[in-house]
Amino acid sequence: MNPQMTQGLAELLEQVTGFIFPNEIEIHWSMLIVVYPYVTGLVAGAFILASLVKVFNIQEIQPTYRLSLLTALAFLLVAPLPLLLHLGHPLRFYEILLTPNPTSAMAMFGFVYAWYLMAVLLLEIWFEYRRDLIAMARSASFPLNVFYRALSLFSQDVSQEALAFDRKAIHVITIVGIPSAFLLHGYVGFIFGSVKANPWWGSVLMPIVFLMSAIVSGIAIVIFLYMVLTALRGEPIEMACLDKITSYLFYAVIVDFSLEALDFIHRLYQSEESVKILGKLITHKLFMSLIVIQILLGMLIPLGILVLAKARRFNDDLRKLLYFTAVILIQLGIFATRWNVVIGGQLFSKSFRGLMSYKMEVMGIEGLLVALGVLALPFAVLAVLLRLLPTKPHEEAAPELGGALPPPARTA
Repeated sequence: MNPQMTQGLAELLEQVTGFIFPNEIEIHWSMLIVVYPYVTGLVAGAFILASLVKVFNIQEIQPTYRLSLLTALAFLLVAPLPLLLHLGHPLRFYEILLTPNPTSAMAMFGFVYAWYLMAVLLLEIWFEYRRDLIAMARSASFPLNVFYRALSLFSQDVSQEALAFDRKAIHVITIVGIPSAFLLHGYVGFIFGSVKANPWWGSVLMPIVFLMSAIVSGIAIVIFLYMVLTALRGEPIEMACLDKITSYLFYAVIVDFSLEALDFIHRLYQSEESVKILGKLITHKLFMSLIVIQILLGMLIPLGILVLAKARRFNDDLRKLLYFTAVILIQLGIFATRWNVVIGGQLFSKSFRGLMSYKMEVMGIEGLLVALGVLALPFAVLAVLLRLLPTKPHEEAAPELGGALPPPARTA
């Protein structure tokens, strides 16, 4: 063994407390795998918020419907990227679809992802925007008119019957999409929960906890984007919409906190042989990320802020500030939740007698800069989508569904 390897091994061993097996020094799942369930959760939560408009007919949150769909699409397009970057041979990723392995939970996720992207989200967005695409194709200049015509699949039918079919299709797709969204992020929790060899992950509540935290993070990111975008456009924020969405966020945070508390109490009363090492893990290695960031900053303080905003009759500006602060803290807490599951589940030995430490890289494919780039990429994709697809009905497509489109421009 050369001196550099000896020095590196000595530095790793300095981060170890207690007894561990020789093959447990290296943390295999790093920052990229933390980003993966976080981004996927934003997709599911944003779509669930959009479904409240079309399925449950909650018209107060109509201003965020299209924004929720585009947000879900932007994050869904980037969701597989952390896994691809983590692979040893990323150019061979398509083989999981060509040679499916039903016994591999991670491999089958490719089919869950493809179903949700192509059969649910893209279809709903297409039916929602079909009429606007036809209007924009007729009013835009070259080459955008060709682009919009291609996006509309060269459709020209804007009759009452066609528009009624669009509405019916959106309703049906959204109903199918709700369990699909549950499956998408519940499956991510299942990937961890099915690893029974690890007592930190091996819980039947893991998929449900992942799902509820996804709903919380998705609603919070839509609120954040709605407030930022309306401010950048110089438009007034509809307080009835904002109050309604934050009410749903408040209830979702309560349910999420209750489930996580139930999971902790269940582990405590079960008192298996791993309970002592898990207690040390929480009080030593994960105290800051779990107790301080996830529970205190990410749940209890936002809950208190939302209760204060709802109980007191503050003016609109102060309520906006309180809501904005709450959603930022909630995003921080949900990311800490993913960190504690992914990284925390690898910090204790299978002997239940030792703890490791994780030192995050800054450079490299698994480093902090790449992870920040992956987190920023969905916002760049969303910016492009918002430039191409308006969150409000196109001006030349009348708000009433029976409104007539302008006639095609005559060419010389």
